[in-house]
Amino acid sequence: MSDHDKAVRVRISGKVQGVGFRYWTRDEAVRLGLTGWIRNEEDGAVVAVIAGPAAAVTTMIERFRRGPSGASVSGVETEAAPLGKNPTDFRITR
Repeated sequence: MSDHDKAVRVRISGKVQGVGFRYWTRDEAVRLGLTGWIRNEEDGAVVAVIAGPAAAVTTMIERFRRGPSGASVSGVETEAAPLGKNPTDFRITR
């Protein structure tokens, strides 16, 4: 990762489970060249860590606000995450 890379932890709430949100996220992240992971939370939200070029991370956060068709996003919360502890690909975790 370069000095221009960043990583964020994102919590997305709303109708985001049961609508393909994790698979959509993986596909979008791969298109943008991001690494990280996403998982469902027990409270109905999804949580992701995304890392890569700052512009691509910003674009992914914007895409989270819409989500895939069938999703209804009510909130997107972000916080900085440490670089270097992320996978070298993008994974769906449990």
